[in-house]
Amino acid sequence: MSTDAQGAWPIYRRLLGHAWVYWPFLLVAMLAMIVEALAGAAFVWLMEPLTNDGFVDPKPEMALVLPLSIIGLFLLRGLATFATDYGMARVGRSVVRDLRELVLGKYLRLPSARFDTEAVPAMVSRLNFDTEQVTQASSDALKAILTDGLTVLFLFGLMLYTSVKVTLAMILIAPLIGLLVWYVGGRYRKISRGIQDGMGDLAASAEQSLAAQQDVKVYGAQDFERARYSTFANRILRLNMKVETTRAASSALVQILAALALAAIVWVSVHEALEGRLNPGQFVQLMTAMMGIIPSLRRITNVQSVIGRGVAAAERLFAVLDAPEEKDTGTVALARARGELVFDRVSLRYERDADRHALEDISFTAAPGTVTAIVGRSGSGKTSLVRLVPRFYEPSSGTITLDGVPLDDYRLADLRRQIALVGQRVMLFDDSIAANIAYASDADAQALRAAAEAANAREFIERLPQGMDTPIGENGAMLSGGQRQRLAIARAILRDAPILVLDEATAALDTESERLVQEALTRLMPDRTTLVIAHRLSTIEHADQVLVLDQGRLVERGTHAQLLAQGGLYAHLHRMQFREAPDA
Repeated sequence: MSTDAQGAWPIYRRLLGHAWVYWPFLLVAMLAMIVEALAGAAFVWLMEPLTNDGFVDPKPEMALVLPLSIIGLFLLRGLATFATDYGMARVGRSVVRDLRELVLGKYLRLPSARFDTEAVPAMVSRLNFDTEQVTQASSDALKAILTDGLTVLFLFGLMLYTSVKVTLAMILIAPLIGLLVWYVGGRYRKISRGIQDGMGDLAASAEQSLAAQQDVKVYGAQDFERARYSTFANRILRLNMKVETTRAASSALVQILAALALAAIVWVSVHEALEGRLNPGQFVQLMTAMMGIIPSLRRITNVQSVIGRGVAAAERLFAVLDAPEEKDTGTVALARARGELVFDRVSLRYERDADRHALEDISFTAAPGTVTAIVGRSGSGKTSLVRLVPRFYEPSSGTITLDGVPLDDYRLADLRRQIALVGQRVMLFDDSIAANIAYASDADAQALRAAAEAANAREFIERLPQGMDTPIGENGAMLSGGQRQRLAIARAILRDAPILVLDEATAALDTESERLVQEALTRLMPDRTTLVIAHRLSTIEHADQVLVLDQGRLVERGTHAQLLAQGGLYAHLHRMQFREAPDA
């Protein structure tokens, strides 16, 4: 729901709800704000005795009383300012931390389809940029509104106490300032939504260019990438200048309106003085109060930009937090499965491409301890099929059972604990080798070494400077493709899951690396239900059954020898591959 439809206040109120969790800090900060504003008003009140008893009709004792009073007030105000700043900063930074944790946790619980439609850099932008805008709205802006609002309130009360007529002259200008604040706030929210969307595009453009820097250099596309990035950067520049122009114009207008109020005060004050109802000290007091109100009003106006950005950012964050999560309504507990997978007339349509089937009417059984190979042309639905097993996607029709129980009857965490996945694109983390093998488990050093050895990884790990404790860089940048793949296999061996999914695990490897990885996989596969997507058909000759997919349909099924003898699509793919790569 958009900000315009829902209104800014409900979103801001929800944001403040996250801040209220830290109510002790808020309470201390608010009390300190009251003290700070009262100290400011007390200083303005001193202007009357300072003028009348210090200069117009000097009194000797005032030479000591007034300076000590001023020092005392500013000491008190300084302590109050520290308490306010610390309390609000603690609240604001805590809200940012909480929202970052909540949003990241939510992203990890969203269906995989969400990641098909929203770029990861845009998600990271929400986590980093949007949450930073939120802290300014939840702490900095709140502090400015309350402190300056209380200052205006106390000074206004002091002006009323001193002279009702003079104060009424200022009140005539106040509605115009309120109207200005309302208009500026709406404009800020509209522009801020554009800035935050633009930041996601900017981050995505930069990440793509930097991640593909070798391709960019080879194709001489530096200028092209810089121009594309410049398009997004210039859009954000234009939007930011709109914000600054609005802020500057509103600030100048507030000052002009305040000057009109000041002129009205002077005009009324002179007439009041002529009537003997206003002495010099009271006039100085009124003028000082007015001069204290003007910057507070200007800051309250300017804080609209911060609140506007914060509300727009909070709206985007709350949209994530309110998004539907992966379906997890299963109640059947599962400690360890036998591993019998049955696909019964399973079809799949992706939301992004709803007019065609990614899979249509797929039926087969994968028994425990067997290897099921899945082959086909690119785009035939191989990866889509194995994605259904851990329920990254839900079938559009048909059922998939594990040990006779539909997958969605199991608790999601229990189901996924039965599956180990080794893909062509291995995801490793910027940590040590040991941490990557033991990912999300508490395995001891002996188990890690055993898993590494079974995965044919010990030989290269022992050559590294720190052995198992060697950092491997982002996504294993310090390792070769074969080494990364063997770490993924070691992780799968350690997991010891009854179902193993291999998604083109050797497709991008050289012959020697493929041999080592294949040996490791041979150790991993026994006594498991194994689903293998293979690009190189030579790697699946000993599979118990081969499923041949074409345009999302299961067109052939049998052993390697049976399918070659049939002379169908599998035999055609086999001939084509070995004709193109006779040494494979």
